[in-house]
Amino acid sequence: MQDLKRNAYFAGVLLLAMWLVWLVDATIPFDLRSWGLVPRSLWGLPGIVTMPLIHDGIGHLLRNTVPLIVLLLIVSGTRRKPWPTIGMTVVFGGGLLWIFGRYANHIGASGLVFGLIGLLIASGFLHKRIASIAVAIAVGILFGGTLIWGVLPIGEGVSWDGHLTGFLGGIAAALAEQRLETRLPGFKRQ
Repeated sequence: MQDLKRNAYFAGVLLLAMWLVWLVDATIPFDLRSWGLVPRSLWGLPGIVTMPLIHDGIGHLLRNTVPLIVLLLIVSGTRRKPWPTIGMTVVFGGGLLWIFGRYANHIGASGLVFGLIGLLIASGFLHKRIASIAVAIAVGILFGGTLIWGVLPIGEGVSWDGHLTGFLGGIAAALAEQRLETRLPGFKRQ
């Protein structure tokens, strides 16, 4: 229970940081969206980690906040130490976007949302435990439509490639997590 409280606290800190960045961006004359991820550019490289914090308005932020709350709580409830895996999801998904994404300024936490979906679904099949498979199926049912439509190149101004690479980054994080579990005893899931 203590781990879940601590993990929920960190999830709250991440969400609070997203909202504070939006508030600062809305009030200062400097446009923080310039800190987004721009593929294959040196100035866009920091965007791998800053992209999830930066949003293009309150609507964009709200559309990412609700699924992030749900997914972060699921990830936090299924892992003793979820933050290294969440960090890998951000870095792997952002790294893939930086390498393969179309040239644009990518911002928002939807890549992380899709990454957490990929992480949870892949973990369910990798761990082959009833609880993990049940979580994978539940996430698939809850977010399946979003997943399918989110990775298609439709809609102006939507980072479908960020969604796709985020999803693939989540799968890569699940694979890395499984490998670390076998090598590092302290990295075990719950």
